[in-house]
Amino acid sequence: MLMTRLLPLAGVSTLALLGTGWAQTAAPIVLNTITLVADGAENIESTGGAVVTAEDVEILQPADVSELFARESAVTASGGAGPSKRIHVFGIEQSKLAVTVDGVPQGPQSWHHTGSNVIDPAFIRRVEVEAGAAAADAGFAAAAGAVRYETLGARDLLEDGRSTGGRAALSWGSNGRGVSASLAGYGAQGGFDWFAMIHGQDGDDYEAGNGLTMDGTSPAAQGALVKLGFEAEGGRIELAYERSQDDADRVIKMNMDLYSTDPARAVDRNTYPLDIDNETLSLTYTATNPTDLWDPEAKLYLGSTEYWRPNYSLGDLAGGDGRINGDMVLDRDQFGGVIQNRFTVAQGSITTGIDFSDSDYAIDNYGDHSTAQPRIRNFSTLQIGAFAQGRFEFANGFDLSTGMRLDRHRLTDWNSQRFTDTGASANATLSYRVNDMFEVFAGASRTWLGFDVGEYGLLHARDAAFATDPDYQPATAENYKLGLNASGLNWRGGITFFDTRLDGLAEYDTQAGLLTNADEGRSKGVTLNASYDWNTGRIGATYTKADVTMDGDVVLPGGGSFMPVGDLATLYVDQELPQYNLMVGATVEWAGTLSDDEMTQAGFADHDSYTVVNAYAEWTPAQMEGTKLRLGVDNLFDETYYERSSYVQRVRGSSLIEPAYAPGRTVTLGLSKSF
Repeated sequence: MLMTRLLPLAGVSTLALLGTGWAQTAAPIVLNTITLVADGAENIESTGGAVVTAEDVEILQPADVSELFARESAVTASGGAGPSKRIHVFGIEQSKLAVTVDGVPQGPQSWHHTGSNVIDPAFIRRVEVEAGAAAADAGFAAAAGAVRYETLGARDLLEDGRSTGGRAALSWGSNGRGVSASLAGYGAQGGFDWFAMIHGQDGDDYEAGNGLTMDGTSPAAQGALVKLGFEAEGGRIELAYERSQDDADRVIKMNMDLYSTDPARAVDRNTYPLDIDNETLSLTYTATNPTDLWDPEAKLYLGSTEYWRPNYSLGDLAGGDGRINGDMVLDRDQFGGVIQNRFTVAQGSITTGIDFSDSDYAIDNYGDHSTAQPRIRNFSTLQIGAFAQGRFEFANGFDLSTGMRLDRHRLTDWNSQRFTDTGASANATLSYRVNDMFEVFAGASRTWLGFDVGEYGLLHARDAAFATDPDYQPATAENYKLGLNASGLNWRGGITFFDTRLDGLAEYDTQAGLLTNADEGRSKGVTLNASYDWNTGRIGATYTKADVTMDGDVVLPGGGSFMPVGDLATLYVDQELPQYNLMVGATVEWAGTLSDDEMTQAGFADHDSYTVVNAYAEWTPAQMEGTKLRLGVDNLFDETYYERSSYVQRVRGSSLIEPAYAPGRTVTLGLSKSF
């Protein structure tokens, strides 16, 4: 099949991977002119965003989010076990963007020792990362952009001319990866369609490149995805249920490896049960026969997230060496919805709508720390908003995407103190096509975030007097970006300069004994990409440099919402060998050294530069229709490293904090069959 669309363009990253193959003919490759708005919809890549398509996911076969974003230099995922991986965009943690799965908001990241991945990668069909100035209809509190995950469905996998189908996949990997298996069934009959999929992993703790076994890192993801759809009278209704769970023994703090420099003080390096469970139920209506004035979409959803640890630290831990180290239960339940309509006008489209979200939080610290009472803290948030976003194409070469939001937000804290306010957000991105080869663009946004609750799991270790600052204020964000896109017959490239500032986020200040507003966090820098393709393959590269600061000072690599990035780059190549029904490819990930005087003074070591090579080969035997055999080798040269945005090696008091090293060389054999 002829590849007619390459992804990257300017920005956060890019070019994800190709689809299932390139054409076997010598037909010329023609890439469309880059534009900000096409057919009334934004081109995410054209202003510094990234899109990982369904075809990309099919080739990447990601076991975790590190592999999902391996070719995206501006998207980093810290190391360790699957549930410990935290995703950062330009050094800003994912939950500071508006994160959705099939349109359902995912809420804040609960605790800095846990991850921010929100769904089992086995269910992912497509991912969009809208960096910086996000559209008004991206959702509430899109501080640094938006991340949209889409899951698989029947119509994505059903072959032409068939009413039912299925897919089974099985893989085995060395170095603790173990066994991964999935089974999906789907169909469509009349106006009905259905999809059901289950997935599970079972493995052991992996070894880093230096031979060190990383305790508590065994793969243990399990999940189920079910969708039921019905289409009639110009509309479609879909009921969807998704559950992703990770239940295994994990170390106390999954994003680090604790030791002690003081023999008199033992550090608990044992593993304990940990169950992280995400569930979502949604009901969606979309128009299938839209008109210029009537193109509605409505969604209602229920969601829950649970973090459960056993009560392994017993007795009164108020003094001495007693520590509350995450033996707690965190619960978040949400109910929300959105209704919107898209109006088509001569120059593009205008989308208007309203949305709301009601979330309840509970933190249970088991009551073993006499100064950290009460045992259970409950609080809630409520958001109601209205929005409008216009996307326009003009004949003079200009494209414009602009919109506004108005939101009402309420926080009722654990002491029943209520904080309520209303705020407005605005965004605009303008591009100009100089000619068929070049386009320039500029964008800006100011976003009102309401009362940020941040890493609410920190409440499990706060004392009885801990309260919300009476002067607690809504947080805000500002984004600016400027860039150039260029394209030719079979090449594309882009450069984006970005500057993102978040002010007034939540800080659980132990010295003040208050939930208060943090200082400004900022990420500014540049990201570039380039690609060249030919009839049966392509090569591409990305580079990102980001300077991340807090209150004007270099941010420390301590596992927070802002993490230093420095210099990152990726290089990748994919090549089809049609005479052998074979596809081969490789990715090179590079990170420069992170070193700063402030890091040294705080006890952090330099984060050494690393280069990691991943390679794959996929064979589709002609005599076995629907069958694929895959060999993958990650970290080919057995590099000892830990991923950028991980907690960096540190000496802190009597504790020696080692990083969560990434896996050493890992070989995976996989078989998939569609039927």
